[in-house]
Amino acid sequence: MKHWMKLLIALVAAGVVSATAATLAFAGGNAASGATVKIAGSKLGRILVDSKGITLYDFVKDKGTTSVCYGACAALWPPLLTHGKPVAGPGVKASLLGTTKRKDGKLEITYGGHPLYYFVTDREPGQTTGQGVNQFGGPWWVLSAAGKEIHRG
Repeated sequence: MKHWMKLLIALVAAGVVSATAATLAFAGGNAASGATVKIAGSKLGRILVDSKGITLYDFVKDKGTTSVCYGACAALWPPLLTHGKPVAGPGVKASLLGTTKRKDGKLEITYGGHPLYYFVTDREPGQTTGQGVNQFGGPWWVLSAAGKEIHRG
């Protein structure tokens, strides 16, 4: 495991980073209305991103549209939240966009039935540092416009 990731996990375990603070740090993570999801080019191909181009991931351990990522998991992998109906940006199929209610009552955006998350170290458009990372019991993958996991990296 990379040194920076060990440090980040230690900080999360110490309670220095909270899921709420991590979520609010991301663009589009707490939109006043429907958050936008779009497609952007990356080294992995055309992938799902938020309105500012920050990469979005799915977690294979989720149970259908129900998220199993809470606590330390959600601090490292903040969910993409919305306060309204999600907006299909360029390249996104509106029919694949949806929402799921989290335990705290907040709405998380789904795509093709996958709840969507950020990775805490992706801070700029085009970064995909969470691709293929195996944490919290399974791997995390970027998604294509068709809502399929991309398993390369």
